[in-house]
Amino acid sequence: MNKFILAVSFIIFCSGAVVTAQSNKQILINTKNVSMVLTVGTNNRVYQSYLGKRFLNDEETRLIPQGKHEAYVAGGMEDLLQPAIRLTHSDNNPSLELKYVSHTTRNPDDNVSETNIILQDPKYPVQVILHYQAFNKEDVIKSWAEIKNNEKGEITLEDYASSMLHLEAKDYWLTQFHGDWASEMKMQESKLTSGVKEIDSKLGTRADMYQTPVFFLALNKPTDETTGELIAGTLAWTGNFKFHFEIDERNALRVISGVNSYASAYKLKKGQIFTTPAFIFTYSANGKGQASRNLHKWARNYGVLDGNKPRLTLLNNWEATHVNFDEKELVNLFDDATKLGTDLFLLDDGWFGNKYPRNNDKAGLGDWQENKAKLPNGIGYLVKQAEAKGLKFGIWLEPEMVNPKSELYEQHPDWILKLPNREENYQRNQLVLDLTNPKVADYVYSIVDDMLTKNPGLAYIKWDCNRSMTNAWSSYLKDRQSALYVDYTLSLYKILDKLRQKYPHLPIMLCSGGGGRTDYGALKYFTEFWPSDDTDPLERVYIQWGYSNFFPALTISSHVTSWGKQSIKFKTDVAMMDKLGYDIKVSKMTEEELQFSKQAVKNYNRLSNIIWFGDLYRIISPYEENRMVTMYVNDERSKAVLFNYNLNTRYKEVFNRVRLQGLDGHKLYKVQETNLMPGTKSNLSENGHTFSGNYLMTMGLNLTPGKLMPLTSMVIELNAEN
Repeated sequence: MNKFILAVSFIIFCSGAVVTAQSNKQILINTKNVSMVLTVGTNNRVYQSYLGKRFLNDEETRLIPQGKHEAYVAGGMEDLLQPAIRLTHSDNNPSLELKYVSHTTRNPDDNVSETNIILQDPKYPVQVILHYQAFNKEDVIKSWAEIKNNEKGEITLEDYASSMLHLEAKDYWLTQFHGDWASEMKMQESKLTSGVKEIDSKLGTRADMYQTPVFFLALNKPTDETTGELIAGTLAWTGNFKFHFEIDERNALRVISGVNSYASAYKLKKGQIFTTPAFIFTYSANGKGQASRNLHKWARNYGVLDGNKPRLTLLNNWEATHVNFDEKELVNLFDDATKLGTDLFLLDDGWFGNKYPRNNDKAGLGDWQENKAKLPNGIGYLVKQAEAKGLKFGIWLEPEMVNPKSELYEQHPDWILKLPNREENYQRNQLVLDLTNPKVADYVYSIVDDMLTKNPGLAYIKWDCNRSMTNAWSSYLKDRQSALYVDYTLSLYKILDKLRQKYPHLPIMLCSGGGGRTDYGALKYFTEFWPSDDTDPLERVYIQWGYSNFFPALTISSHVTSWGKQSIKFKTDVAMMDKLGYDIKVSKMTEEELQFSKQAVKNYNRLSNIIWFGDLYRIISPYEENRMVTMYVNDERSKAVLFNYNLNTRYKEVFNRVRLQGLDGHKLYKVQETNLMPGTKSNLSENGHTFSGNYLMTMGLNLTPGKLMPLTSMVIELNAEN
């Protein structure tokens, strides 16, 4: 053993218990129901031996054979497929071998265990530490890697994955989610064939728009909500990502997840460490529904800011005014928010810029001072006026972006990402600020900090990001241009870290040209996200179904708007299945619609804890029938809320009874339809009656009594009787 390895072993020994290859050949990573078994081979390499359902007797894991697949394959040696890591040493040698040095396991609390495995190249002082955090109750595993350069010179990381998983099954079925602006989270399932399948993003400032960094991978046969074996995975990274699926000549599958290495070779100087983002995954033997519930629980407890705290219901002014408003009009709109009973009024785009006023999307972005013509008394006045009417006040920002027609652009043309000797390329008439430049990062932080300091009553921010990176080049990075995509995201996280140190619980919505930032790398700083600019409730049924597979309801902002020609009840019922909000001209509502909406907000306030913190059961998919049925059940299984949406149903289409899920079979539940229009009665034949949980899960409810009507909906409460 060389001196470097001895030094490493001594450091680890001093910080915690060391388990060496000689004393323990197996490394167990367990949750309540899931096991991952890694084995140190006789060649001192680490292999994945097992991933799946936990054994009833942990001692029997000793009987599992070693396995043929290295846990974190290094490139440039004998492996012929895509490696997890590939680098070039300071002497230009393009190979890496990773051998086991030691591992430690510690328990930060009674629910979490963290296993750290040190791997070392025997010829070069390059070290990789594989980290696995296991969340016992949630059955979730979080994995990432640290890459340390202790060579005398600089090394270049060509590939640097967060995770590598190996699976062996007869067949593999991949469910992915793709789309475009206003058409996010379309679900698509396909059988993987021999060779390579990749899902990736090259958008730079946002993880997704065309592809979302999430997937289901079913083993042997397609899964449904309640049956089948699968892995559900997502990457906690707000920049370019890549999922690599490769079936080898023996029908074994390797899944590699991490930062997209496209145009992103990353250089490490002596002593530097690169930490990959976390890959978060769960295993389920009981279909997609259980995998989703695992991820939802993990997210609320560990992945989302204040994930176990209530959310605010808001009214946004965008559809009522767009950018054309003044102070008086906004104050008048506060009355609409109080009429509805919402908690907060959100002022959207258009409030800033003086030399270049923000009267459209062509000017002002970057000049974050109140427009004196629109807001002569400033934001502070609006905050106080809102508070006087019992409301909180929030505001829209897009701090990472700039219009060429702005004072900021005139003063700091070197702060913008743009290619030298090329024409500037615009999306939405704007460019991206160079967050890799510390001066720019400080400026972006100061935008938010100054606003919150000057207006201490400001209670909410909508943080937007409306373009991706094109024609991107950093004058600050100079000869390190391949670090741009990675360093931009890391710089964004540093800004958010600093903000959260000073404002740890301020609610902030994560928005990006619709649903362009939906990842757990960002969500640890945010309380919710904007899933799509398409708020037509028929389209939202599919969009919200898609997001519900990986994100809990309290993170998915769902607003009642003027999009779509459906009834106010249908629009509201769809929005209520997630985090309810409004972006609509209340003054144009009929008296009946206003009365319904006021009562709906009260209903939502009563039911929100079940929706936000309950277990989600997706019972009927809009991809399989011309309707959607979902329900939430609280932890005690004493209360539930069921949502039923009839979509573009056809004449004489027949829908069967719906068997409920997640209830206690021995409890009695009263069934009560709520969210009814004023003066109407439920036509649900079971309404007001009491049934056992066993009956409701065996026989079910008839959710389409009478004539089947398209674009209609029901919200049904179930309350256990004492």
